[in-house]
Amino acid sequence: MIAGKHALVTGGGSGVGRAIALALAEAGVAVTICGRRKAALNEVAKANARIFGIGADVTDEADMTALYEKAEAARGPFEIVVANAGMAASAPAYKTSLADWRRTLDVNLTGAFLTVKPALNGMLARKTGRIVFIASTAGLKGYAYVAPYVAAKHGVVGLMRALAAETAKSGITVNAICPGFVETDM
Repeated sequence: MIAGKHALVTGGGSGVGRAIALALAEAGVAVTICGRRKAALNEVAKANARIFGIGADVTDEADMTALYEKAEAARGPFEIVVANAGMAASAPAYKTSLADWRRTLDVNLTGAFLTVKPALNGMLARKTGRIVFIASTAGLKGYAYVAPYVAAKHGVVGLMRALAAETAKSGITVNAICPGFVETDM
């Protein structure tokens, strides 16, 4: 039973994050969603009174720290954290700029780390928690024309495995979901 819990879903303003937030809220979970587009967050929050949106950039450690402070002060500690925010661009590897490479890894991999890092200490102290990374089948094999995305999602799967090993006897579960192509704006 997950009713009465508090969850964080990054990238909750659209696509997979929106669907996860709505499903959790329907199950009775208080859900904090975050993203960079406040209007999209507000639209999702209007769909269910259990959903609260906070603008935050997962690549900015100060933003994520502030999000945790604000959301946990209002609704209690996060017991469920879903690191969903992501982005992808398509180009042959030889046409991928270093800036595009870095941005893709920053959002998809560093953003996943900055999403879960603030939750770990509290979850370890409480001896309970659920961390879910939304990775991709691109984290399990290679796809042409999305080399930075594939590299980042392989990193997310590796991060999940490392944290699962680190927290194995703590009462915290750490998992990754690796969907294939999903019809979203991304």
